[in-house]
Amino acid sequence: MDIEEIRSYLPQRYPFLLLDRVLELESGVRAVGYKNVTINEEFFNGHFPGKPIMPGVLILESMAQLAGVLGFVSTGRKPSDGVIHLFVGADGMRFKRQVIPGDRLTLEASIGNCKRNLYKFSCRATVDGDLAASAEILIAEQVL
Repeated sequence: MDIEEIRSYLPQRYPFLLLDRVLELESGVRAVGYKNVTINEEFFNGHFPGKPIMPGVLILESMAQLAGVLGFVSTGRKPSDGVIHLFVGADGMRFKRQVIPGDRLTLEASIGNCKRNLYKFSCRATVDGDLAASAEILIAEQVL
C-alpha cells in the first residue's frame, strides 16, 4: 500500500501522518509497514537540539496509525464511509531503544480482541530487527 492508498484510510495529514508504506496486509489478522525517520521531521527541532530522538508518543502514534489501517481494511470501511478510528488507550507500553534520524521504523500490528466497536491490537516497532517499542493498542470505531 503506497502513501496515496494509506491517505484514503487515515485522516491524518502532514506533519502528523507517520506511516509511509504498508508492506504486508492480511485483513483481520496483521499488517506490517514502516516510517522513514529523517532529520527533516519538525519535531527534531525541539526534541532534542544537538541529540535528535523521535518522541516516544510519536512512535506510539505510528503504531496506532498502522493498526488503524488494519482495522479499516478488516471492517471494509474507510473514513469516506463516515467512520473514524480513534486511539483510546495503550497497555504495556515499553520503549527499548531510541529512534533517530536515518532509522527506518518497521511497524507491526496484529488484531486481538474485537468487541462491538472496540478493537485491540498487539503492536511492535523495530529498527534493523531491534525492538524499539511495543504496546497493546485500543482503537474505537466511531460513526461521524
